[in-house]
Amino acid sequence: MDLEVGTVLEGKVTGITKFGAFVSFPSGKSGLVHISEIAYPYVQNVGDHLSDGQTVKVKVIGIDENGRINLSIKKAAEQPGVPQRASQAQNRNQKMPVRMPAYRTAAASQPVEAPLNDTSFEDKLKRFMQDSDSKISGIKQYSDRKSGSSRRRSRG
Repeated sequence: MDLEVGTVLEGKVTGITKFGAFVSFPSGKSGLVHISEIAYPYVQNVGDHLSDGQTVKVKVIGIDENGRINLSIKKAAEQPGVPQRASQAQNRNQKMPVRMPAYRTAAASQPVEAPLNDTSFEDKLKRFMQDSDSKISGIKQYSDRKSGSSRRRSRG
């Protein structure tokens, strides 16, 4: 059986650690369900949610270059319903225009690239660092202008 990202399978929990659980499949392959992928609410102890030998439904969320399989139990199951108030607030926020503070307008005027789902972590980190540096320089320019103009007024 060839595993691909997005495949939903059933497997058996073969080991529990403090950071997750190992699940094996009938084909002989196995993967890790990280503690953050076990359930939607916060999971402090993996043993509270899973036990050795338990059959679980998992979704393949990643396979790295070393062949390690990353699994998710919560993505294989239905997401719990969103309360009505929260969904109404989200709809309201989507309709309202967002105003950018003056110090962010320079960074906001730069073209924004659409996020690519198949980029590597390093590419995402590089893009984040560039955006962060741009925002920080905009904040520094704004604060320098603001502090410089107030000094001139107080001296004069």
